[in-house]
Amino acid sequence: MEHKSQIQVPRVKLGTQGLEKRHKALKQLPREQVQLATKFGVVSIDWSRMEVKGTPDYVRQCCEASLKRLDVDYIDLFYTHRVDISVPIEDTMKMGELKKLVEEGKIKYIGLSEASVDTIRRAHAVHPITAVEMEYSLWTRDIEEDVIPLCRELGIGIVAYSPLGQGFFGGKAVVENLPAESVLAMHPKFTGENLEKNKILYARFAELAAKHGCSPPQLALAWLLHQGNDVVPIPGTTKIKNLDANIGSVVVKLTHNDLKEISDAIPVNEVGGKKELNLLFKFTYRVSKFIRLGEAHNKLEGRTEGAVLDKGIEQEAKNALRTVKTGNTSALKELPREQVQLATKCGIISVDWTHVEVKGTPDYVRQCCEASLKRLDVDYIDLFYTHRVDLSLPIEDTVSMSEDLLLLFFICN
Repeated sequence: MEHKSQIQVPRVKLGTQGLEKRHKALKQLPREQVQLATKFGVVSIDWSRMEVKGTPDYVRQCCEASLKRLDVDYIDLFYTHRVDISVPIEDTMKMGELKKLVEEGKIKYIGLSEASVDTIRRAHAVHPITAVEMEYSLWTRDIEEDVIPLCRELGIGIVAYSPLGQGFFGGKAVVENLPAESVLAMHPKFTGENLEKNKILYARFAELAAKHGCSPPQLALAWLLHQGNDVVPIPGTTKIKNLDANIGSVVVKLTHNDLKEISDAIPVNEVGGKKELNLLFKFTYRVSKFIRLGEAHNKLEGRTEGAVLDKGIEQEAKNALRTVKTGNTSALKELPREQVQLATKCGIISVDWTHVEVKGTPDYVRQCCEASLKRLDVDYIDLFYTHRVDLSLPIEDTVSMSEDLLLLFFICN
């Protein structure tokens, strides 16, 4: 069986090897033996803000730029780095040139990163998705609930980033002597009480690694490799010796009982700290998925896609609840439209924990309305809110557009 080299070249470098600046290294390898994966979608990033973009013209622009920088004729796997939730995924996939780029031979396969099950399913309906890259490790297993089952249903590969838990399972030196200048020093799992709590888990895990005659990182990677042939971990490293050690994980054999023992040693509910830095957390697939159903704050919460929300809406319909407040759901098609009052919002362009950007210009109001109608696949919205008031322009300008659209605005203060 022929093994191909897999090289990832991110557009925005987050502690990677920066191969884009050394594309000549690719010329030393037979192109047909290399599978080249790169991403697009992150326009800019600093430690307080990240901007994501998935518009059609930007997709093509990024692809053309990557081909030029890498000096190659095609990219094997082209990912969205993060999903631009302001643009329907269908636009990114179809109108956004991805499908055309495949047809033109400039990319071979399309991938998604940090995408929800709804986004994956909708994107796959436009063009087959080859791989979905998600954070997956012993202490980050939430994708086992919904993303992995869907990927297996659709025949999509799972690429596991941060398979060593942002380096936590990389060795005792990482746990005990984290450099102050390291970005991990700001990560919730590596600070304060969370770190002390996680050290206990590491000690327990290190004992298991010794039992299996391998290093902790090798055992962590072996555990992932045993989750299925469709799971491909991509550990990052800057040292050849660590690369060689990571490759050694493929010879670690684990039984079903071994896998259970390892999983039980790192209970997810005992891991201290959330998944991402505050900056990145809002761009993970879970964050935009939580909503409230109904005006009565009836405590029914669920994901904006999938069976949980569908059942919730159906149940609330039976209970005579007539208002559904949501950003996106296919369950609307299961109910008589005239019996549903649909409420959604416009006005917030971006948000993180330190900054909220609000926009209420007439053209943006119309753009948001049209996008919501398309995403929800409905002819009209019953109640259209401004999420927050844009103080940079007269409210009359914002509301005037609502009159043009024959919409009723409720202004949230």
